[in-house]
Amino acid sequence: MTLPKRADAFGPHAFVAFCGLAASATVHADFIKDSRASLELRNFYFNRDFRQAGAAQNKAEEWAQGFLLRYESGFTAGPVGVGVDALGLLGAKLDSSPDRTGTGLLQADREKPNRARDEYSELGLTAKLRASGSLLKIGTLQPKLPIALSNDSRLLPQTFRGAWLSSGEVRDLTLDLGRIDRVNLRNSSDNEEMQVFNGGARNIVLGRSRSSDALDFAGATYKWTPALTSAYHYGALDGIYRQHYFTLGHLLDLGDAGSIKSDLRWARSDNAGGSNVDNRALGVMSTYKLGPHALGLGYQRMSGDTGFAYVNGADGYLVNLVQVNDFGNEDERSWQARYDFDFAALGIPGLTFMTRYLSGNGVDVNGRLDEGKEWERDTDIAYVVQDGPLKNLGLKWRNATVRSNFGPDIDENRLIVTYTLPLW
Repeated sequence: MTLPKRADAFGPHAFVAFCGLAASATVHADFIKDSRASLELRNFYFNRDFRQAGAAQNKAEEWAQGFLLRYESGFTAGPVGVGVDALGLLGAKLDSSPDRTGTGLLQADREKPNRARDEYSELGLTAKLRASGSLLKIGTLQPKLPIALSNDSRLLPQTFRGAWLSSGEVRDLTLDLGRIDRVNLRNSSDNEEMQVFNGGARNIVLGRSRSSDALDFAGATYKWTPALTSAYHYGALDGIYRQHYFTLGHLLDLGDAGSIKSDLRWARSDNAGGSNVDNRALGVMSTYKLGPHALGLGYQRMSGDTGFAYVNGADGYLVNLVQVNDFGNEDERSWQARYDFDFAALGIPGLTFMTRYLSGNGVDVNGRLDEGKEWERDTDIAYVVQDGPLKNLGLKWRNATVRSNFGPDIDENRLIVTYTLPLW
């Protein structure tokens, strides 16, 4: 598969041409019968209190309502099936103020950047082709790959634009190949060129290439047994960095004694001619589960001349990526302890609890070796109504406390109410 190099290769003209092809195809009943649509309502309150003295802004606090309309068609008949997906997003401001913006929930006003717009929206269209065990998508994408991990932690999800071929022709083997040329951030309605995340103490220095219009990726995932899976993924943000990512997942069934789930990740990132990116990231997470209880322990280590690199606005595929931080700064070493409980064991199905604590140190802050340290404590309480007229109504409270000697001190609360209505 030869991927186009033009920045507008996946734009509206290409999609219209593809839809013309789809319209000329014989529409099979499965195209309609297998289609599905849903409307998700997402109400989001976000409060981030900056605790340190002298902060330029005391807090970020906003409240917004999101509408997420999703449509997935079936496929036409024949050896090559044609289909179309659509994603309609609308975010509406319920409460904001110029001195409380910056939550990531709402889009900034173009003329007054310190003010949030009353509403913002976007429409994402995806053409898809299916042949045997392979699927090609062109247009709006939401990949969940180590080198391109779509972020959905605010009011509306982040999306990418590009082409993605996923193949499962060989049993237990999944192959991925593609190119992304634009990103649409979670609080934006514009497709933009991609940049590398450089917050915290990443210490990434860029040359001429401040942004890129090409993220090429390829990967292979193989399931050796039902309990053992390994994967390799490659990603290259043109002109900025290249990345090799290896993962290994294993589930050990201990019978009546529970189970142990292990997750091992290792990534090597280096520059692609336009930056100083040089990082090796090692992460391991093991979780012991017995009945309603789950106890997890994790360790993560960064080495090299910079912190971990990934596309700005996306999620970094790190075991210590949590509510606020990812502990991926230069030379950072961090550990995590996590506990989960499912209240179904006490006769309250749908109610879950999670708490975790992470501590990082050894961060290279502006050349001051081993001086940076930080910690984060998170708590989630969630409930999903199981039956009755409000079935599938979700309520979640997320709380986080962050302390750092090189970044902001934060107390944060998120209140999220969701309801998904199947349309057909």
